Amino acid sequence: MRQRNISILVGVILLAAVLIWIDQPNNPGLHLSIGSFRIDREVRIHQGLDLQGGLQVLLEADVPPEQEVAFDVQTMQAARVIVENRVNGLGVTEPLVQQQGDRRIIVELPGIEDPDQAIATLRETGLLEFVEAGRTPLREGMLVRTSLDVEEEGATGEAITSTATLTGTEALTASEYAYGGRVFNTIMTGRHLKDAGLSADNLGQVVIAFELTDEGSEIFRDYTAQHVGDIVAIVLDKVVVSAPVINQAITGGSGIISSNAPGGFPVDEARDVAIKMKYGALPVPLKVVENRTVGPTLGQDSIQRSIRAGAIGLIVVLLFMITYYRLPGFLADLALLIYALLNFALYKLIPVTLTLPAITGFILSTGMAVDANILVFERMKEELRAGRSLRVAMEAGFSRAWTSIRDSNLSTLITCAILYWFGSNFGASIVKGFAITLALGVIINLFTAITVTRTFIRFVFDLAGENLRKVSWLLGV
Repeated sequence: MRQRNISILVGVILLAAVLIWIDQPNNPGLHLSIGSFRIDREVRIHQGLDLQGGLQVLLEADVPPEQEVAFDVQTMQAARVIVENRVNGLGVTEPLVQQQGDRRIIVELPGIEDPDQAIATLRETGLLEFVEAGRTPLREGMLVRTSLDVEEEGATGEAITSTATLTGTEALTASEYAYGGRVFNTIMTGRHLKDAGLSADNLGQVVIAFELTDEGSEIFRDYTAQHVGDIVAIVLDKVVVSAPVINQAITGGSGIISSNAPGGFPVDEARDVAIKMKYGALPVPLKVVENRTVGPTLGQDSIQRSIRAGAIGLIVVLLFMITYYRLPGFLADLALLIYALLNFALYKLIPVTLTLPAITGFILSTGMAVDANILVFERMKEELRAGRSLRVAMEAGFSRAWTSIRDSNLSTLITCAILYWFGSNFGASIVKGFAITLALGVIINLFTAITVTRTFIRFVFDLAGENLRKVSWLLGV
């Protein structure tokens, strides 16, 4: 038992050292490269909209009157999911994407650096087409008509393509398209796309790598085999993104989209195109009703006061444990410090976005963290007063208090699950943040209050032996 406890103690000390490294303010992050295995991970705190500010966008369905009949709630829900996927592709931590009424979607993006580009990524329909251009040169940025437009014209009886259904703009005349509105045949669309992301070519230039579905691979293989030397244009929302020449049959079901511009695609532009390709076309065009840059709602002074209040609360709890429980309280304080370090480290690693409600959840869980130790220590004192030995009293304290600790923490976790579900289904993201940090604190508390505190107490009791019992005031008895 003693050897096992020493092994656990060494593990706890090593864990504390790692946590201190992770929690340092200027952590360099994880950067490891071993052969083909590579890790590049930032280790930092992510702040929510109320702490660092960001972008708030209100989107509304831009549906022409003749299409109102086909518009329904399910269409808007599908649009919200696609917008949420695009937001996640932007790399924003803890965004809010919430449907508001039957026609609107509200989006909050903490810490966004390029508002205009983010808005464009959110609202553009993202209709991807692989278009047959033959030997007709098409330049990047050209606006083209495709056979999908002709199909729509046949269905609606309109003479000119209804580009308003795609981009939310006014319908365009034939002269505004490349080559006087000539119709280019669509070979396949974004539904044949399996994945898309950023890559680099042999020259180190940024390209967009894509992978096709089985059906798409078959279509592309047959087409490229019969049209070597022709141009196939990649068109997004009727705008030519790239127009490469088919040099050979593409049979692998994957390829790259490159830019003819010097240096290739800009990274931000390539990422936005890949996001729209990967997550598909919006089922309904969206217009921006309102967008505004939001400053931190709390302010730096309020943040500092919140941190100061949390630190004072933690110090008061530490002093109470030492004053009332003496040596066991001091050992519990050490475990509580590891508890705080572990919480903060997980906030960085998961990551958990810190908002004011999330900070509140952490402070509340810190106060609850000593509850388990209080239950254990009171049981220990009862056993010592009954004449039990130190080891027997200590083991009895932990074993007899466990059921109460388990039940109380389980009830808190159930409450956190309900709050998280409520926040997920009703758009109350601040409730989700509170539920996450509180639940995380409760789970970590079960480890530090039981395993870490017990390890410390066993180690000290083994060193001092029964002689410690003679100094009853040190045990808080």
